Amino acid sequence: MEELNIDKIKTALVIIDLQKGIASMQRQTQPYAADVVVGNASKLVEAFHKNGMPVFPVRVTPSADFKDSLQPITDNPPMRFERTTDWADLVPDLGIQPTDLVITKRQWGAFYGTELDLQLRRRGITTIALCGISTNIGVESTARAAYELGYQQIFAEDAMAASSLEEHENTIKTVFSRIGRVRKTGDILAEL
Repeated sequence: MEELNIDKIKTALVIIDLQKGIASMQRQTQPYAADVVVGNASKLVEAFHKNGMPVFPVRVTPSADFKDSLQPITDNPPMRFERTTDWADLVPDLGIQPTDLVITKRQWGAFYGTELDLQLRRRGITTIALCGISTNIGVESTARAAYELGYQQIFAEDAMAASSLEEHENTIKTVFSRIGRVRKTGDILAEL
């Protein structure tokens, strides 16, 4: 396996949807439980902070009136759940600092309709390390857009999870391996 050779000046961590409402949902995540995903993501956050590297936590939430929520006609309707007042709050265990730039999105991907690309480019970032929930939804949508925008990508495979093992593995094997480098959290930490 090729070494990562992470350029600490040009690499940022992008964390997808590790917020209270998603990380604490009753459904199980696979192949890693949400607390494992959060634990591995927090190790990455700590390492990026220690090395003076940017951290971009991303959360998803509709506006208060829900009028910006996407309403597609689908064969497989989206999950419905009650949003508590702290639903969009980032999981405290991540160790997010005031210097981290929190991005709020209104759909699956973190680039469309947000300032993520602008803020990464202003900081000279050319590579992003990605993690979060759900592998095949928010993380994959963000990764596809990052690929189209020309970013190099590193995927922390054990710092993400999906609703099923099949969904997670399909994205890892058929998408992420074609648009970036898939590694374990420990591999990324060792490079830093």
